[in-house]
Amino acid sequence: MTSESLQPASGPARRTVIAAAGAAGIAVALSACGSEDASSDSAGAAGTVLAKTSDIPEGGGKIFKDQGVVVTQPAAGTFKAFSSKCTHQGCAVTGITNGVITCPCHHSEFSIADGSVKKSPATQPLAAADITVDGDSIKLA
Repeated sequence: MTSESLQPASGPARRTVIAAAGAAGIAVALSACGSEDASSDSAGAAGTVLAKTSDIPEGGGKIFKDQGVVVTQPAAGTFKAFSSKCTHQGCAVTGITNGVITCPCHHSEFSIADGSVKKSPATQPLAAADITVDGDSIKLA
């Protein structure tokens, strides 16, 4: 073998490629964990019909994952909407029972009436979302 055949090929060093791949993986992981990016707070397209009023149980609610909202009916004929993004660390809420919206990540609980914190670790209420009720349809405002 000649000394020329032992020379590394031109191009980025192996360490550079590995470091870049690691940095890209970290960036993807951080974005998936619920960053506080304000642009992710927007909830679906305005005017989108979410549900019929009869789909939302009195004293409960329904989560619309794709639109990022929770619609509740705390009292007969009263409909409220909130962001489905927990204010603690940005996880998506997944349940509504006994008058509270629950987050599976750290078990924060929020009121179906006003989004206020009922159980920590969250310290801020769920952000209100705008909806309209037109006849028996509930729409994003």
